[in-house]
Amino acid sequence: MQEDASLAPEQPTEQPTEKTEQQRGGTNWLRETLETLIPAVLLALIINLFLAQATRVEGQSMEPNLHTDQRIVVEKVTYRFHTPERGDIVVLKAMDGSRELLIKRVIGLPGETVEVHGGIVWINGQPLDEPYLETDGLCQVPGMSLCEMSPRSVPEGHIFVMGDNREHSNDSRAFGPVPLENIIGHAWLSYWPLGKVGIVH
Repeated sequence: MQEDASLAPEQPTEQPTEKTEQQRGGTNWLRETLETLIPAVLLALIINLFLAQATRVEGQSMEPNLHTDQRIVVEKVTYRFHTPERGDIVVLKAMDGSRELLIKRVIGLPGETVEVHGGIVWINGQPLDEPYLETDGLCQVPGMSLCEMSPRSVPEGHIFVMGDNREHSNDSRAFGPVPLENIIGHAWLSYWPLGKVGIVH
């Protein structure tokens, strides 16, 4: 009599354990987080490199219009289409090659001659109207070296910058005209503190 072929016992179907479900859930959470985070980081980098960036004012050189620790947004688009205009507040790389950023006001444009007498700025022999200065440009300490400057020419491709707080500003009077390629962007919007929220002038 021929024996029936024996059948191997059927393997029980493996039921997912609670640990397996937790691992799968953790993997899904990580993937979803990365899918959200990576595009957000890339977008932030693109905005920071090409469109705008936030920065913090340090020092008193732009008082009374900007104060230390004030937060502002610097837009980087405008100067791709035209050079800075007189009166603009710009953020620029320091002339000494350091990573420090300076914030100053544009005073002299390419091809102009800038001089200072008694704290009054003269452009091409004409006094400059500066309504953003509380003291109308007059030095409060007569005889200070920063209150006087002999005529200086601004080369093509450069601008002459000064701080609004003329007696306490390291600017083009000290380090000379600034190459346009050193300009990061135009100080556009103040967003902190809340009492200072608004367009930067």
